[in-house]
Amino acid sequence: MNAIRSKVSRRTFLKASAVTGGGLLLSFSLPQLAGATTGPAEATLNAYVRIAADGIVTIAAKNPEVGQGIKTALPMIIAEELDVDWKNVRIEMAAVDAEKYGAQTAGGSTSIPRNWDNLRRVGAAGRQMLVSAAAKTLKVPEGELTTADGNVSHAASNRTLSYGALAATAATLPVPDLKTVALKDPANFKIIGQRTEDIDAPKIVTGQPLYGIDVTMPGMLYAVFEKCAVFGGTVARANLDDVKSMPGVRHAFIIPGTLVPGEVNLGGGLSGGVAIVADTWWRAKIARGKLRVDWNLPPTASQSSVGYAARAAELAKQKPEMSVRVDGDVDAAFKGAAKVVEASYSYPFLAHAPMEPQNATAHFKDGKVEIWVPTQAPGGGRTQAAKALGMSEKDITVYMTRGGGGFGRRLTSEFMTEAAWISREVGTPVKLLWTREDDMRHDAYRPGGFHNFKAGLDANGKLIALRDHFVSYGSDGKFANSANLSNDIFPAEFVPNLDYGASLIPLGTPTGPMRAPRSNGLAMVFQSFLDEIAHAAGRDPLEFHLDLLREHRATSPTPLPFDAARMTTALKTVAEVAGWGKRELPKGTGLGLAYYFSHSGYVAHVAEVTVTPDVPLSVNSVKVNKVWVAADVGQHIVNPSGAENQVQGAVLDGIGQILGQEITIAHGGTVESNFDTYPLLRMRQAPPVEVHFILSQNSPTGLGEPALPPTLPAVANAIFAASGKRLRDVPLNKSMHGSASA
Repeated sequence: MNAIRSKVSRRTFLKASAVTGGGLLLSFSLPQLAGATTGPAEATLNAYVRIAADGIVTIAAKNPEVGQGIKTALPMIIAEELDVDWKNVRIEMAAVDAEKYGAQTAGGSTSIPRNWDNLRRVGAAGRQMLVSAAAKTLKVPEGELTTADGNVSHAASNRTLSYGALAATAATLPVPDLKTVALKDPANFKIIGQRTEDIDAPKIVTGQPLYGIDVTMPGMLYAVFEKCAVFGGTVARANLDDVKSMPGVRHAFIIPGTLVPGEVNLGGGLSGGVAIVADTWWRAKIARGKLRVDWNLPPTASQSSVGYAARAAELAKQKPEMSVRVDGDVDAAFKGAAKVVEASYSYPFLAHAPMEPQNATAHFKDGKVEIWVPTQAPGGGRTQAAKALGMSEKDITVYMTRGGGGFGRRLTSEFMTEAAWISREVGTPVKLLWTREDDMRHDAYRPGGFHNFKAGLDANGKLIALRDHFVSYGSDGKFANSANLSNDIFPAEFVPNLDYGASLIPLGTPTGPMRAPRSNGLAMVFQSFLDEIAHAAGRDPLEFHLDLLREHRATSPTPLPFDAARMTTALKTVAEVAGWGKRELPKGTGLGLAYYFSHSGYVAHVAEVTVTPDVPLSVNSVKVNKVWVAADVGQHIVNPSGAENQVQGAVLDGIGQILGQEITIAHGGTVESNFDTYPLLRMRQAPPVEVHFILSQNSPTGLGEPALPPTLPAVANAIFAASGKRLRDVPLNKSMHGSASA
C-alpha cells in the first residue's frame, strides 16, 4: 500500500482523452471512501468509462466477480450518476493494476461500502463534463441544461445532443473537482434500486466461456498437481519415468515447493508435489492414477478430529489460557443467580466447495508471465507468485475471469503460483485444473471450535451473567486464521457480568476465511445458547431478545460497532412477516428465531421446521419449510435482484451446513473428498426464502455474507421448538450421534 500512496496523490483527480472514433475515455483515480468500515483510508480506487460516438457506454468493473453480482452492481452506480440508459451500457472487467485501482478484492462484503460514494462521483463528473461540452456547443449556460438517458437537452430551444455526439468535445474540457461535483437526489434514481439482470446471465445460461475453467489458447498444455494428503508433507521420490511413458504425457517433474519441511501452506507459499503435463487434461488425470509417491510426513500426521475433540474436552475443564473480555464480576453473579444454565456447543471444519474447482492458466515467456485466473484477490495472488518464483510483480500480468463461486477460498490463490511455476518449467502455456478431490482435500478450511457456556438468570428471567470458555485452534497465544473470538461478540455490553476466555489447540490443518468469517460459527453457538437461556427462563424468545437489546451499556472507551435500534427493527420486522406468535402450528412444527450483526449488516431470521414425530431425529426427519429474512444493509439496495439472490443463497448455504457438512481430519489429512461425503444442499431440501429489506438512513453495505450467520441457529432453534431436541453439535447428522439433548 505504501508504494501505491507514493505514486497517487491524496487529491482526487480525473483524466479525459479522446479515443478512436471521436469518443471519450474518462479515467478516474479516487481516494478510499472516508469512514469505510474496512481498509485504509487512503487506498486508491479507479474506474474507467468509455463513451463511443454511437452513444454506447462501456464501464469497467474493478472487482472480481465470483457470483456475488458486483460486476453488475458497481457499473450501475456509475451509470446512474452518469445518467445513461442502462440498455446502452456495456461492461468489461478492469485490468489488474494496483497503482490505478488499489486493492481489487472480493471479500468481506466490502465492494459496495468502499465504492459507493467514489463511483457516484465518477459518474457525476462524467455527466458534468458532458453538460459543459453541450453548453459550449449550443452556446447556452450550463444551468439551462438537463440530462437524461445519455442525452443533454436544452428545453428553451428544444435542442438535444447525445453523449456520443458530445464525447469528443468533452474530452478537451477541464476536469471537474470530484469532491464538489453535484450528485443526484436519490429520489431521481432510475438505475439504482431497479431489478437488473446479471450482466453475464445470458452467457451463463447458454454455456458461453466466462470462467477460468473455460480459458484456452494456442499451444496450451494441461496440468495436474499431486500434493501430499498430509498437510506439510514433501516429496521423497516418485515414479516419474513410468508416468512420462503414458499416452499424451509431455512432462512429469517434482516441484520442491518453497515451504520449510513440515510447514503448512497458509496461502503465502508453494507446497511441494508432482506436476504432470499432458496434451489433454484427461490424459494428465489418467497418468496421475499411475503416479506413486513416497512422502516425507511431518509431525502433524498424528493429528485428527478425534484428537482435537479429546483435547478440547480436557481444556474445557481447565482455566482458559487467555482472557478475551471481562465485564463485572461473573463469579459473584453466578452465586446470586436464581437459575444457572450450562451447555457446551461445537461446530466443525468446513470446506468452501465452490462449483468451479481451483484453476489457473499461465504463460511464461521471456522472463515474464501472464495468468488468467478466477480469484478473489488478484493482487495478493500476484504477490504470492512473484515471491515464490523470485520475480518482480511488474513482470506478472493477471487477467481476472469470472469465478464459479469463491466464498473466501479464492482469497488464497496458491493455484496461480502452481500454474506459473509449471509453465516456466515446460516453456509453454499451461492450464492447471484441480480435481474436485484436490479442492476438497487442499482447502483453507473454516476452522471448527468448541464453546463452553454458563449463564446466570435473576428471578425475573433476566440474563445477568454469561461466560464462554472458547477452545479454538492456534499456538503461542495466537489464533489460527479465522479461528479467533474477539471482545465485541454479542451480547458483549448487553450483559452486566461477562467473561470471554479462550484456550488453543495446536493445528496442522490450514484454515482461512469462509463466507462470513468467524460469524458463521459464532452465530450458531451464541444465538442457540441465548435461545436455550430464554426457554430456561420460561420466556418467549422474541420477548427475551427484545428485552436483551434494551440492555446496552458502554463499558469500553471505544463503542462497539453495533446498533441495537437497527437490530431491534430487523427482529420486529422478521417476527411480523413470519407471524411469530400469531399462527397455529401443527404438532411437530416449530419456529426458530436468530439474528446477527455481520459485515455491517443487521439481519434477523425466522425458520419454520417440521420434525417427523415418533421417528429418530435425523437429516431425513427434519424439513425446513420456509425461512423469513429481514435485513438492514443501509439506505440503498443497488440491485434488488442481486441482493435478494445473495440473501437467498446465503440462507441455503447455511441450511446445507447445519444439515450435513463437515470436514474431518485423520492422520493429518482430510477424510472427505467429494460431494458424496460432503453433501451440498439438494433441491428437494431447499425451502422458499422470503426476503425483506429495511431501508435505514445509513450508508449502503454489502450482502454477500451477513445473511448466512443467523441461518444455522434459526433452524436449530426451530428444531428445538418442534421436537424438544437441542442441537449443540453441528452438523445435524453429527449431533444425532448422541450429543443432542432436551
